[in-house]
Amino acid sequence: MLEREMEEMDKERRLKALEEQKHADFAADFLKEQVTEEEIGIVRRLVANAVKAGKFEALVYSFPSELCTDSGRAINSADRDWPQTLQGKAKEFFDRYQTYGKPQGYKLKAMIINFPGGVPGDVGFFLNWAPDKA
Repeated sequence: MLEREMEEMDKERRLKALEEQKHADFAADFLKEQVTEEEIGIVRRLVANAVKAGKFEALVYSFPSELCTDSGRAINSADRDWPQTLQGKAKEFFDRYQTYGKPQGYKLKAMIINFPGGVPGDVGFFLNWAPDKA
């Protein structure tokens, strides 16, 4: 019985180490690499699928709030200067939105989309194309 518990603990430790490595790899890619054409294509498909479904908004990108310079506090409190806390691919996505999406009438909002353990988890970028209300 003790041996089985030790095996289970070892398995959990390995899984946790694997998850931590995946997170570290994601963070390194997020902070050092540029947005790829594949990622841009994914955003386009998400928007196209939402339009086909009759929706006016889509979650187009998400990332851990800890990758913001303030760990997502400005986004969570709806501070109007939240874009200044972005880094890496999130900043690049926001800059692309400013250059291409906003002039076409799209709106972008950032929100904390989960709260594991009661603390801000992931940030979600939502693209909206609903007509303005008169």
